Amino acid sequence: MDLRQMEYLVALADARQFTRAAALSGVSQSGLSAAIRGLEEELGASLFTRTTRRVEPTEAGLALLPHARAMLAAAAAARDAVVQATHQVSGALRVGAEQCLGVVDVAALLERFHRRHPLVEIHFVQAGSHELLARVRDGDLDVAFVATTDGLGALSQTVLGSEPLVLVCPPEHRLARRGRVDWSDLVGEDFVDFDVSWGARPVNDATCAAHGAHRRVRFTVNDVHTLLALVDRGLGIALVPQHVSAKPQAARLAAVPLPEEGAPSWVVSVVTGRDHAAAAPRLLELLADTPAGSTAPAAAAR
Repeated sequence: MDLRQMEYLVALADARQFTRAAALSGVSQSGLSAAIRGLEEELGASLFTRTTRRVEPTEAGLALLPHARAMLAAAAAARDAVVQATHQVSGALRVGAEQCLGVVDVAALLERFHRRHPLVEIHFVQAGSHELLARVRDGDLDVAFVATTDGLGALSQTVLGSEPLVLVCPPEHRLARRGRVDWSDLVGEDFVDFDVSWGARPVNDATCAAHGAHRRVRFTVNDVHTLLALVDRGLGIALVPQHVSAKPQAARLAAVPLPEEGAPSWVVSVVTGRDHAAAAPRLLELLADTPAGSTAPAAAAR
């Protein structure tokens, strides 16, 4: 067993899907599958049950999972200790992020950064992606984690990952049992959606308009869990990033793929301005040094 196998194990256990686990790990899906098969052969046990729609850890996989998380956390702590001993950084770092980005665990990342660079004073804000971009552009933030590719201008951008948007609706809704919806199916439906400052809202508006699916947004929210609660109560349907449909709060809801042709992607990036704090590059270095699943123990709980 090695750390890379442990990383893939944790990513797959969290994502419950090979495609998303591979994206989180920065590896091809075939590479991740081969690594998991090799680990299963080495241990002489099946670690996951595989279906066409979902992947679930077996009892053996669940037994190994906490040890895998502990190995990754110990390796990260060891690297952090070395960096802290040899690269002292001070000053302030102003960071912003949109809620529930999925591709990156911002809280775990900031925890690791604080362990590595305890002399840096971190200031954090949460807001919609478009507001965050404006604050980076104005010099109020050094780094922002956003879910939009619009309005970047001269800002420096690093794409961290992307995923499709899906339709979520109550199980009794007329679209719940569809294998895939048509754009015409959305016409006349009531929607729950995010505020226009969130990255997903302009994507939803533009994509539906481009396909003639003129919709009614009855409820506008600034919280993922509120959106899911309103959908669960039958007050509307919603277009959300795929990982949101896998949250425990969405367990009762149906997640239906959108049409393959013209389907929008939800892209998560980290952006920085021209005049950022000296500590900002250290955060980006740490981001590149943090494989999927290698967060601290406190961040491992789902």
